[in-house]
Amino acid sequence: MDGPVLFWVQHLLGSGHLKRVARIASVLAESGTESVIASGGMPVATLDTGRARLVQLSPVRAGDEGFSTLVDGAGQQVGAACLDDRRRCLESLVRRLGARLVVTETWPFGRRQFTPEVLGLIGAARRVRPDTVVVSSVRDILQQPSRPERHDAMRDLAQQHCNHVMVHGVESFVPFGETFRHAGALSHRLVYTGYVADVPSAVSDRGPGRDEIVVSAGGGAVGRGLFEAAMAAPPYSKRACRRRWRLLVGDSGVAPCEHQGMVIEANRPDFPDLLRRCAVSVSQAGYNTVAELLGARARAVVAPWSGAGETEQKERAKHLQRRRLAVVLDDAALTPRGIARAVDEAFDLEAGDLEDISLDGARESARLVREWQRHG
Repeated sequence: MDGPVLFWVQHLLGSGHLKRVARIASVLAESGTESVIASGGMPVATLDTGRARLVQLSPVRAGDEGFSTLVDGAGQQVGAACLDDRRRCLESLVRRLGARLVVTETWPFGRRQFTPEVLGLIGAARRVRPDTVVVSSVRDILQQPSRPERHDAMRDLAQQHCNHVMVHGVESFVPFGETFRHAGALSHRLVYTGYVADVPSAVSDRGPGRDEIVVSAGGGAVGRGLFEAAMAAPPYSKRACRRRWRLLVGDSGVAPCEHQGMVIEANRPDFPDLLRRCAVSVSQAGYNTVAELLGARARAVVAPWSGAGETEQKERAKHLQRRRLAVVLDDAALTPRGIARAVDEAFDLEAGDLEDISLDGARESARLVREWQRHG
């Protein structure tokens, strides 16, 4: 029996988690399935949800790069009143929707601070509809926990509460088991969808980004070091010193301007088009950016963010380097000269073999969700 689909998502620093869910939900809604996104992170003005409906919970974000504290929109530490408000909103939403299927983005493979909230959501949904199907939606690579036994807790929660696990990646490129040691225990629940990428079907050769060096850092929350180094890099490059450099500085709403021949502006909805037209892309190695790089087959330099013990982007960059799909910069090389050398090297990259890497993850995820709606 079909019914509404409810997506729960919580982004804490960047906006990549929310944007990935929005792509899946919009494809699902386009097929005629009522799709609702309950978002607990900060609002993103440029978000496109298509025909899917967005419900904004009381927003919560990380207080620092180490995710050690949670703060509200005013920067105040999150208290019981905020969490209670979110819980009531979710339970009310569940009662109104009577969702047949609930998708929990990242949880239980992350967002452990929100476990009480998610378990409350699942419990409320199954009180309304005992046949509610719960699906975990998780990216290709997990951040490695500080305590390995947390993988045990992830496995237990998935076995107890999730009917299915969608891994938004490709096993031949990055096996989920490389960063989640209990992947085998969930093999009967686990399915790979391919990468969720925004890949335009046709892009004009003319327009912004053509033959440029395009520098980006996703939502921009942790990209300051990359931008500062890139702004001083052009004079050190032998092959890009005379090209236009374009810096996309996040979802900040900054007005476009020029500085020493560089274009500086906020993120653009036509970012995938820019990647198709650019000479070289310089970015971090977040999921959404890398998926779009693969879709554009752009020459790429990636500087994986590794602040506060982060491991996920370094792991993804390793796989790109292994296939000669990108030049990788480590922290020590994130300097103007280091970026210039990497950009020069990237000009010699050739289009890699991507035949086994599906980029149609949004459509495949929507297909799977429709199937599980009907058959559980």
